[in-house]
Amino acid sequence: MPWGAIIGGGLGLLGSSMMADANRSAGEQSAQSQLEAARIAADAARFRPVGVTTGFGASQFGFDPSGNLTSAGYTLSPELQAQRNRLMSLSSMGLTQAEQAPTAYAPLGQAAQGLFGLGLKYLAQTPEQVAQQYMQQQQALRAPGREQQLAQLQNRMFQTGRGGLSVGGTSGAGGGVALGATNPELQAYYNALAQEDAQLAAQAQQAGQQQLAFGTSLFGTGSSLLGGMYGGQVAALSPYTSYLGGAGTVEQLGQQGLEIGSALGGRSATAGANVGQSLLYGGLGAAKTLQTAQSPSILGTFLNQTATRPEFQAGLQSAIDRYNFKPTVMDFSPTGEYYGWSGMSPTGQGLF
Repeated sequence: MPWGAIIGGGLGLLGSSMMADANRSAGEQSAQSQLEAARIAADAARFRPVGVTTGFGASQFGFDPSGNLTSAGYTLSPELQAQRNRLMSLSSMGLTQAEQAPTAYAPLGQAAQGLFGLGLKYLAQTPEQVAQQYMQQQQALRAPGREQQLAQLQNRMFQTGRGGLSVGGTSGAGGGVALGATNPELQAYYNALAQEDAQLAAQAQQAGQQQLAFGTSLFGTGSSLLGGMYGGQVAALSPYTSYLGGAGTVEQLGQQGLEIGSALGGRSATAGANVGQSLLYGGLGAAKTLQTAQSPSILGTFLNQTATRPEFQAGLQSAIDRYNFKPTVMDFSPTGEYYGWSGMSPTGQGLF
């Protein structure tokens, strides 16, 4: 291969190496500039709450050496601290009362269970069974009196000679039913008994319905007592929740400083984020501009673009041929990059 092409290729490689070094250096500087812009933007957007003092208390925020939020808290004013402590004492008393409520309301539960058992007994019979039992009881109560009335009636009829009197009989002529004759006074007596039994039957039906309603009402009353027991236990907890809620309200008043400080920090972070975004965009633009300005290596570009041209290599070969130049040493760096060469003229003098 002609020495002009060899030397031109070496110079081209040298130019490429110089261009690569320049590009790498520019990229590193650009990346460093972008990281710095991002750091500034992040720092500007950092959440920085502000300690605030109100009439109800004061807020405090803790930060580490890097400026990161590590703790947050608030302190109640002395007046609110005293009120909160009193309310918490009352809540303790209210909780004790609530714990005693199950024992205090236990009799209601026991009474309810008793009514349930009694209601079951009343509902164990159907209304028809109750009516039949009522009729039997009433007739048993009236039986002695009725027997006395019948005996007295028969005695009067015997003494007055009306015992054999019978009226109202029919012969059944014409295919009708023959009716037997009866004593008018006995007929009136038995008609009165029949009418009284009819009244008892109506009362017996009412008694069956009343017993069903009464048994059902026992369950309703028992349920009310049971509900009162549970409702009383829940109501017994009301003082505790009221006192505890009051203490919580006091705490919320003391937290106002914390909330205000956090809100101010959020607004500051939002404003800082807007500023940081502008800084970030500006830093990225500057880094890009810096990279563009620093990227080219003028000498490396010249060597890379010139040394590889055929006309340059031809001219170089012509100069070598004119001086009969023969390179004897090609110098490379320890990493293999070419950085020089030397040769001898025909007279033995070094040309380079």
